[in-house]
Amino acid sequence: MKDSFGRTIDYMRVSITDRCNLRCRYCMPEDIDLVPMSQILSMEEFAQAAKAAAALGICHIKLTGGEPLIRKGLDLLIRLLKSTPGIEKVTLTTNGILLREKLESLMEAGLDAVNISLDTTDPEKYRQITGRDGVSEVLAALDQVCKKGLPVKINAVSVRQEKRDIQALVNLAKDRPVDVRFIEMMPIGNGKDFPAMSNPEIFEILKGLYPGLKEDKSQHGFGPASYYTLPGYEGSIGFISAIHGKFCKGCNRVRLTSQGYLKTCLCYENGTDLRRILRSDLPEEEIQRQLILAIQDAVEHKPREHCFESAEAVTEAATMNAIGG
Repeated sequence: MKDSFGRTIDYMRVSITDRCNLRCRYCMPEDIDLVPMSQILSMEEFAQAAKAAAALGICHIKLTGGEPLIRKGLDLLIRLLKSTPGIEKVTLTTNGILLREKLESLMEAGLDAVNISLDTTDPEKYRQITGRDGVSEVLAALDQVCKKGLPVKINAVSVRQEKRDIQALVNLAKDRPVDVRFIEMMPIGNGKDFPAMSNPEIFEILKGLYPGLKEDKSQHGFGPASYYTLPGYEGSIGFISAIHGKFCKGCNRVRLTSQGYLKTCLCYENGTDLRRILRSDLPEEEIQRQLILAIQDAVEHKPREHCFESAEAVTEAATMNAIGG
């Protein structure tokens, strides 16, 4: 599926819930209002939307939240997606708190890879950022995933912290086959005001710490990260730099929120309501036809690029848990 700028759109991030068991201050404050569960799509509705997207060329699905592991039926959804013609990979982004207890069933359902969100390895700083304890559980989950042989990446939002904290994150890749990626803070919701570092700042720190840092041009997934290797390290270091390394020319994705709203760019509120179609009284074949037409139309109107460098032009007012990480 091509958009109006000739980009191939083959990747959809699907947020299955706006709930989370953490309260990261840049994403989901304590006093946030959550939508009623009746407004959130069922697993069957997510699968139906994905089937229409797959008919248009979407072949990679990333399941996100909120925190997807708190939603019942996740393994069912993975099975439904994996049995959908055209869908090649189903992966998951999680904060890792519940990953150890659920990993076996997720792998049995066919999960292809997992991303673990972890901004710091320091227990006190973790609590300050997330509002909860749990870093030891996340690190234990990371080791279990590695032991099971499931491909895994660490997603670290580039919050402002000290050199030793950045080094501790990088060192997770020393003896593990893990990609540690630094993701620039998006000026969405509370992220607009959260103390953050730019990825060029972090890169300069890493060059000082690791003179052997070398660009890695091998394929690591379906996203826009640039990667580097370190001598003696089993894993790699990545950077996703939406602000200081604008990658819109190669954007290949759309996002489906937990309420069934299809977004074509993170910083704009523009999109289309698929829930209205999914919950209509039309025959299933007609629902599928209308979903395909709606997705096609949304992609044709996908913006050329984001406007995060001009905060006043951002029209998306929702918090990240509502949009989907």
